[in-house]
Amino acid sequence: MRSTRFSKGALVAATTALVLLPAGAAYAGSGPATGPSQKLTRTSAPSPEGNPASKLAKASGVCDDAVQIGERALIKRGSETLASVKQFYSKKCHENYAYLWVWESFRETAAPYDVTLGVYSYDDDSVHAAKTWKATKQQEFWSEGANTVEACTSAVGSLRPAGSPQAYQAFSQKRC
Repeated sequence: MRSTRFSKGALVAATTALVLLPAGAAYAGSGPATGPSQKLTRTSAPSPEGNPASKLAKASGVCDDAVQIGERALIKRGSETLASVKQFYSKKCHENYAYLWVWESFRETAAPYDVTLGVYSYDDDSVHAAKTWKATKQQEFWSEGANTVEACTSAVGSLRPAGSPQAYQAFSQKRC
C-alpha cells in the first residue's frame, strides 16, 4: 500500500513540476530584431513569377493585390520554351488579368516578335482585355483588367517569332 501511495505522490509531484517549468516558448516580438535585409519588401521589378507592382503592370492598370490563380502554361516551339502564360486575380478590383513572360533563353537571341494576350471566357467564348504588341523585344506583358471574375476563364497568350508565319500559343489552367 505504501509503495502505491508513494508512486502516486511522485507522479503528482513530477507532473506539477513539468507544468510549472516551461520547456520554452516563443512570443511575438521576443526574437531578435529583423534587420533591413530580412524584411519582406515589394519591388517594382518585373519577374517571371509576375509582379503586379511592376512598372508595366501599373501601366496596364493591374491592381497591386493581384495573385496568380491556376497553373501556368508554357508557349513552346518544338522542345524550346518561348514564354509562360499565367492568370491573375484581384479581390480588391474584382478583375482577372493575363500575364506573359518571355523566357530569357529565347529573348536573348530572338529578333523582334509579336505578342497577343488576354483573358479567355469559357462562358461567352471570347477573349477579354486583349492586347497586341508588334515587333517588340519586351519581356513582360500584362493585359488590362477583365470583368470576368464570375466566369470560367484562362489567360491566353501567343508569340510569333520574326520570320515565322505562325504564332505559338498557350493558355493557363481553367479557373471557375
